Amino acid sequence: MMMDTEQLAEMFASEAYEIEGVYRLVIPPQSVLHGFKTERYGLLFPVRGQALMHLEGKEYDLRPGVIAHAVPGLKLQSRVVGTSEYEYFSVFYRWNPFTESRYPQEASHFKLEYGCNSRVNELLLLLHQHFRNPSGLGKLRVKELFLSLMHQVLTGCSHRFGEKQTGRSSIEAAVAYIEGHYMHPLTLNELAELHAMNAKSFSYYFHKYTGCRPIDYVIRCRLERACELLTTRSYSVRDVASSVGYANPFYFSRVFRSYYGMSPSSYAEHSNGSTAP
Repeated sequence: MMMDTEQLAEMFASEAYEIEGVYRLVIPPQSVLHGFKTERYGLLFPVRGQALMHLEGKEYDLRPGVIAHAVPGLKLQSRVVGTSEYEYFSVFYRWNPFTESRYPQEASHFKLEYGCNSRVNELLLLLHQHFRNPSGLGKLRVKELFLSLMHQVLTGCSHRFGEKQTGRSSIEAAVAYIEGHYMHPLTLNELAELHAMNAKSFSYYFHKYTGCRPIDYVIRCRLERACELLTTRSYSVRDVASSVGYANPFYFSRVFRSYYGMSPSSYAEHSNGSTAP
């Protein structure tokens, strides 16, 4: 079954629970597991390969970008598909007794399809690493990483199942982010991951809603700000280049000329009423 992502987000944001285990496993091709029962609440995050899992007779095709959740006491069988190894992380947790008594029975097992997201893999590695720290700060870091992980997953789910609305709101957020951070190094992959999309989908929706590609929008923001600074005559071309995100002033001049048909220094002279040489 599919779980309502908003309900799940509310539970993990508001209820009390404890992370009990984080494990990383690599299973050989064609491996089969049967006669097994789940013992704890848990999430399975595939990062490589593919497996077919049966929970109480319901089959789930688990691969990167698709995760499964189960409660204690479920019959489980699984089989690794294909010729490659199957690698996954298991994250087990425990609700407090009051929350567990209110846990919806219809959500005993379900899957979440969030799409491939390299940030999820990074967070899983960090979660696995920090879980071994038993201190109070270590436990706090584990909870922080888990919440970041679920935020990435549930945001990705929301995008996939509410593509039009979520796509537009994500691009609006991306535009605002670029306009506030254009002076920093920005890549397509970084922008996509920040808004829980893969690079291809992010680029598609960005172009759909803004009429240009993400990196072109970054360049536009940089050059528009550069024009403002050049008209003041208070900054050198090198200073302007640096302030809008270009460490190399010669590269900045080349990009500027390709957009405006003149060099930055010529633009500054024209803007201040002088005749360019």
